[in-house]
Amino acid sequence: MSTTGTATIYDTIEEACRDLYIRALKDIPSDVRAALQKGYDAEISAGEATASKIMLTVLKNVELADEKDMMVCQDTGLPIYKVLVGQHFKFHGAAEPLDMVEVKKRIKIGAERATREHPLRSSTVHPITRKNTQTNTGQGIPIIKVDFVADSDKLEIWMAPKGSGSENMSFLRMLKPADGMRAVKKFVLECVFDSGANPCPPTIVGIGLGGTSDVAAALAKEASCFRIVGTHNADPMVAQLENELLDLINQTGIGPQGLGGVTTAMAVHIEWAHTHISQLPVAVNMQCWRGERACATIDGNGNIAFSN
Repeated sequence: MSTTGTATIYDTIEEACRDLYIRALKDIPSDVRAALQKGYDAEISAGEATASKIMLTVLKNVELADEKDMMVCQDTGLPIYKVLVGQHFKFHGAAEPLDMVEVKKRIKIGAERATREHPLRSSTVHPITRKNTQTNTGQGIPIIKVDFVADSDKLEIWMAPKGSGSENMSFLRMLKPADGMRAVKKFVLECVFDSGANPCPPTIVGIGLGGTSDVAAALAKEASCFRIVGTHNADPMVAQLENELLDLINQTGIGPQGLGGVTTAMAVHIEWAHTHISQLPVAVNMQCWRGERACATIDGNGNIAFSN
């Protein structure tokens, strides 16, 4: 897709963020589809009749959404946008750097337009009055994270509509360093058991390890929403922990939709940060089987390439 005429970079961002919201709700990423198929095959091999039927229904759901160009689930979630600004990104050779206040404003407008023009169900309410904004935006919503990328001349925007069933299954514990990795594993498994069927398993289990309490929670969200399913952390010790936890979680027998089986989670993703000598923060954030996300990459000429 290319923008033409007098469109500014901010017009382009607004249009891209509108389309990202709709795309994320309709087009399940290829890595998630492959993980779902793997889960179906595992249930067939294990002779789990109920679980295999559930996984087949899930796959048919995705197929039907493709055929009908419709949303995979009615939950439009809370919109989360991640903006990665390339160090060398310039729009049509403009000398001025991006005005990030305007970028955030246009992202919000894009989400509002998606809600109005598609239209989408609005899920955003005031925490006390519970009054719906009817725009899927509001105070602090959409959630927008901005970061900068060295040696890049692109602007990359990721979007994930985080549904309530999975987001309600979010956990944080401030462990003691002496508790060690055994306590980390125990906590994660407790979270999985406490979650049960609520996050619509098979899930993607995102874990944030280290940092401070807020950093750990943000890392867990990054791990559950934006990692390619089944990829491993670059740190070999962390990657080993991911594998160990996935194996343990899939031995719980919770299974697809909590009705038993060998596929409780499709992946365990861990993101980490260094932390204080007297702390061991651990956060867990579940993502449902849909793993919805979409990405728009914008070059300096206003060309937009969508992916997920």
